[in-house]
Amino acid sequence: MATPNLITLTDPRSPTAEAFRTLRTNLMYTSVERPIQTLLLTAAADADDKSTALANLAVTFAQAGHKTILVDSDLRQPTQHKLFGVESRRGLTNMMLEDALMANPPLVDTGIDHLSLLPAGETPPNPADLLSSRRMDEVIGVLKARAAYVLFDAPPVLAASDAVVLGTKVDGVLLVVRVGLTRRDRVAQARDALEQVHARVVGAVLTNATRERKRY
Repeated sequence: MATPNLITLTDPRSPTAEAFRTLRTNLMYTSVERPIQTLLLTAAADADDKSTALANLAVTFAQAGHKTILVDSDLRQPTQHKLFGVESRRGLTNMMLEDALMANPPLVDTGIDHLSLLPAGETPPNPADLLSSRRMDEVIGVLKARAAYVLFDAPPVLAASDAVVLGTKVDGVLLVVRVGLTRRDRVAQARDALEQVHARVVGAVLTNATRERKRY
């Protein structure tokens, strides 16, 4: 299996890879009273970078020896299977519909120690309805029993209700903000939409920043 084109794998000593490791550490240790086992990454209106950012973050958790499951719950434009070069014919949507898969989830080996991927699976006609169902709560429970961390990829908040719905079911939500592309008012709208349903927004990830801004 070819190595995915992720900075945490191709250039693990780079400042960007180190930034992802710092993010991992912050998530692990700044929530001592309310530990984060399930985390959702999304964006405001622009999807750029959020899937790649989540994949890199998942790699850092796995590299630290934590059993990690990366779930592609962006059922509208799934990307994680492309990043890891695997099939997406069976995945989350199949698990939602087939009882047998609750005991044996269709996890895919990423070739990275401690990291498994649950692809999106078949594209459903009503993603938000699936994600808001009680079955999704059961799926999350099954995955939590199999890993120290379960990370979810979701569509942009302002593009669909999926992230808001799923945000109520996880321990924390991170917003990906791309420098030069994401508008501040859109970020504020996305944050407000998540907070209105009492989703726990734990912070934001700034991508595409200059090296000087990264240091700052």
